Amino acid sequence: MDGTKLAPPRTVGFWGTSLFPLNGMIGAGIFALPAVLVAAVGNFAPWMMLVGGILFLPLALCYAWMASRFEHSGGSVLYGEAAFGRFVGFQAGWARYASAIVTAAANMHVMIAYLAAVFPWLGEPGVTPIAAGIGLALITIVNLYGMRASVGTLGVMTAIKLVPLGLLVVSALFAGSGMGDVALPQFSEVETVILLTFYAFIGFEGVVEAAGEFKNPKRDVPLSIVTMVSGVTLLYMAIIWAFIAIGPEFAGENNALAGVAGASMGQIGSLAIVIAASFSIGANNFASGVAQPRLMYGMAERGMLPRWFEYVHPRFLTPFNAILFYGVVAVLFGLWEGFEVLAVAGTLVRLVTYIVTSLALPVLEHREGRIVPFHLFCVIFAVGSSLFISVQAQAQAWLVLGGFIAAGTLLYFIAARQQPEYPIDEA
Repeated sequence: MDGTKLAPPRTVGFWGTSLFPLNGMIGAGIFALPAVLVAAVGNFAPWMMLVGGILFLPLALCYAWMASRFEHSGGSVLYGEAAFGRFVGFQAGWARYASAIVTAAANMHVMIAYLAAVFPWLGEPGVTPIAAGIGLALITIVNLYGMRASVGTLGVMTAIKLVPLGLLVVSALFAGSGMGDVALPQFSEVETVILLTFYAFIGFEGVVEAAGEFKNPKRDVPLSIVTMVSGVTLLYMAIIWAFIAIGPEFAGENNALAGVAGASMGQIGSLAIVIAASFSIGANNFASGVAQPRLMYGMAERGMLPRWFEYVHPRFLTPFNAILFYGVVAVLFGLWEGFEVLAVAGTLVRLVTYIVTSLALPVLEHREGRIVPFHLFCVIFAVGSSLFISVQAQAQAWLVLGGFIAAGTLLYFIAARQQPEYPIDEA
């Protein structure tokens, strides 16, 4: 690599790194899942969340072990290329990026819908897409300004969404009712609910895509993944326990968590949960808006995309063109109200990258002469669980995924003709 090339500096420490998996996992789901789980399995719901976290951990560990090998941005792009070649690495990155853009637009529409409960005019015809476009533009502007500004903003948004949830848990301590009898659910119920708990953790992997701007990515990224998956499991358990302690009768209502907060803390508590939900979705989107342009930057470093995506602003030291491109396309999708059909494949694409990343681990270990038995067990479990979840997807999601892959194949033969800027074995 040319030593004079301008590159984004490594400015993010462990706690900043941890904001990415935390906000990747905690979006809108934490405000809806407690009521769904309680309705499905009753007072066993907190323990079901623990089961879900334990079952998800092998996949998180696969990512952690792979992340300990690489220090550049790109995540599954690097993992797929190192194990299976440039074509697989390109497809993993392209499909992930394409789905993330439309998912960002979809999430911003959901955030506006939450805010419309406080500001009804946001729900008026024609206003929602404009508000979504403005929200996505603001994310882009902050992201262009610098990684420090992005991490600082993400930290503030994280606090705004976690404080009301913490107060809800504290208020449950004074609710005066316990958990009651805990009954084990039937196996058929467990199988269905495990699917729900799995979705609660999807999104943690965004942290690996921006590793090139972390101070010590080989240490901090694996540690942040394991720490945050464990922490989010405990947070979900605490929120579900508070839901049961305060008002399980809200389980069948829309925005049930706000109803529970209202019962324990009054109208202010209910309003705080609504605001927390909107900021939770916004922070989830913001984290993606930071990570995904770094994914494109990493692909450009590997010669998989035009060098234009590798341009770093001399003042802000950010991958300026990659951020700008992501922001403009996301805004356009946000203004268009017919993109939802594309967003349905977002989860399926994540599962594909999960499988690629997991399988890459034993391939690389085999080349090094030794496959670690515990690693292999986690890989088998992670791939099996990802395949199990993927077969639940609708046919429409598979068609959209096929479209992403077909478009990616065309782009690969057009764009991926350049030489990588660093050997993959030096990552």
